[in-house]
Amino acid sequence: MKIINDIDTMKKWRNKGKKIAFVPTMGGLHQGHLLLVELAKENADRVVVSIFVNPTQFGEGEDFTDYPRTVEADLALLQVQGVDCVFMPSVEAIYPNGMALDVKVGEIGGILCGKTRPHFFNGVVQVVERLLEIVRPDVAVFGQKDYQQLHIIRQFTLAGSDPEIEIIAGKIMREKDGLAMSTRNQYLSVDERNIAPQLYKTLHQLHQGELDRKSASRQLQHYFKLDYLEMLDANTLKQITDNTSKIAILCAVFLGSTRLIDNIIFKRG
Repeated sequence: MKIINDIDTMKKWRNKGKKIAFVPTMGGLHQGHLLLVELAKENADRVVVSIFVNPTQFGEGEDFTDYPRTVEADLALLQVQGVDCVFMPSVEAIYPNGMALDVKVGEIGGILCGKTRPHFFNGVVQVVERLLEIVRPDVAVFGQKDYQQLHIIRQFTLAGSDPEIEIIAGKIMREKDGLAMSTRNQYLSVDERNIAPQLYKTLHQLHQGELDRKSASRQLQHYFKLDYLEMLDANTLKQITDNTSKIAILCAVFLGSTRLIDNIIFKRG
């Protein structure tokens, strides 16, 4: 497994005739990330994983400084998974001209997670476009847990970088009790960790028709500080219409100081 830090070397690493799959991460890897790596291996000849904690997607008071950085453990996991290359650039390499946001995703970045994190999706698209420009993959793999992010990357990044890159979504990996795997789960105290599965349980009940949206919101607020709970057209992230073929149940909550997100995507019955 090759470890690359500088951009020029990364650009030269690509071999002609080999299909490249790319999995961008911020490290703190867990089984959900490894599922994305497996998807990448199934869809390409060689796999590149990046580890880069992107400062432009963190707002004031967020956890950029405290975000888990577990590089040694991450590299060990990726070695076992048979990853071909790990790209670990510095902030200065990614943003040689400074970190001013030069991407505006517009209205789609101001709904759902964007209401409380208005900076977030501009920063995500900025860094993803930069990484795709450097790695130049044929396939890029992202997780479904960050569904709004996945939707925005599909809509904006490929329009601005390379529309021929195939975007593949990896399903949500869950703990045995249903909690969606996330690097930030390690912020939870023991008591909070015992409460956290109520998020998916409530979304599942809403999906199954055991709760309506109003009662699901009340149930969530019993355990969490509710950021949002929405049922939208999964293809547009707009209100459901008669033409909607796929529905997204999307939710974000705070449990103590930890923000948890989850979703269920399903075809309209």
